[in-house]
Amino acid sequence: MNRVQKGFTLIELMIVVAIIGILAAIAIPAYQDYTAKAKVSEATALSTIPKAAIVVAYHSGSLSAATDNNALGLNVPTAITSKYIASVTAAGIDPSSGSVTVVMQNTGVPGVDGNTVIYTISCVTNAACNTVVSGTVPTKYLPKT
Repeated sequence: MNRVQKGFTLIELMIVVAIIGILAAIAIPAYQDYTAKAKVSEATALSTIPKAAIVVAYHSGSLSAATDNNALGLNVPTAITSKYIASVTAAGIDPSSGSVTVVMQNTGVPGVDGNTVIYTISCVTNAACNTVVSGTVPTKYLPKT
């Protein structure tokens, strides 16, 4: 009598488990980076109004090294918060540039909590203002603008 094979052999199951393990080893770190970038991108959302206030101050001629949240009509830095943002501080650097410093918190990502995302805004007469992103948050998590 011919016997019909039913089910899978042990080697076939081991191959499937190995493939799933390889895919998980690639997917989990990529997902963790993705979620960390999403948390840090909240800095962009909360810095939009302070960045715009710096541009308005430049065009009105009131931007200076003494410019701060109060001079720009913003809340105190520790009042501009969210789940992942501890504070947002706007400051003038000189009459043509300013910065917005965002302090991160509660992300659960090593190297992000307590570190900063800094937006430096530079303006030139009759041209658009330029924003550069830097900070102490690891570069791979920094927003593009």
